[in-house]
Amino acid sequence: MEVTMVPGKGPSFPEPLREERDLERLRDPATVASELGYVFQAITLTRQRLAGRVPLIGFAGAPWTLMTYMVEGGSSSTMAQAKRWLYQRPQASHQLLRILTDALVPYLVGQVAAGAQALQLFESHAGHLGPQLFNKFALPYIRDVAKRVKARLQESGLAPVPMIIFAKDGHFALEELAQAGYEVVGLDWTVAPEKARERVGKTVTLQGNLDPCALYASEEEIGRLVQQMLNDFGPQRYIANLGHGLYPDMDPEHVGAFVDAVHRYSRLLRQN
Repeated sequence: MEVTMVPGKGPSFPEPLREERDLERLRDPATVASELGYVFQAITLTRQRLAGRVPLIGFAGAPWTLMTYMVEGGSSSTMAQAKRWLYQRPQASHQLLRILTDALVPYLVGQVAAGAQALQLFESHAGHLGPQLFNKFALPYIRDVAKRVKARLQESGLAPVPMIIFAKDGHFALEELAQAGYEVVGLDWTVAPEKARERVGKTVTLQGNLDPCALYASEEEIGRLVQQMLNDFGPQRYIANLGHGLYPDMDPEHVGAFVDAVHRYSRLLRQN
């Protein structure tokens, strides 16, 4: 499908999927490697230029989240058109989600082959579903992606890499996500760290979860919030991060203050 990045709006699909028959115009998922070769080249170049300073994380949208853009034509506050498909066209919805999974697996494996050292799958629109729809239309494909990527890496003679699942507003499915085949579960800022740890157990790493808007605060306040976050998560099986992405108007100096505070308080935590 044609996709354009519209300033101030994000990904936009001029001709979204409207009818079941629209699935027939989708390309074969096998064309991923040739069509997206430029992404793999960019990853290799970036990895070389980083020269080991920081790890390079590959990523992709999860099947349900990609489906919402393809049906809605862009972002939406309700995802009503995409959810209409789930209720009115459940079989066609599963067909589309399978097509997306078949495209995602070689795409993610290709990223690792090109130099990505970890992979994150973003189910950004998990919160629009609720437990029943999530378990039916999102979770099976999230599991399938992890299982198939790991198997394909092994078949290709590539070393395994850690995989992260981030399902925004998917706090109703934390236990299921912790058992979906990923080493790390990302959390948004609406989840209390201690409760999340109780729910997922001790074998899964948690990532997150500072409110991105905290970066509008003073650098001193950012330091205080980071210290609180690290204390809440504790030093074991934890990756400090924001609970979602940065916004365009955020001050890069405040992003730096966040990173510096994480390093500073991490050292203190480990010493204690």
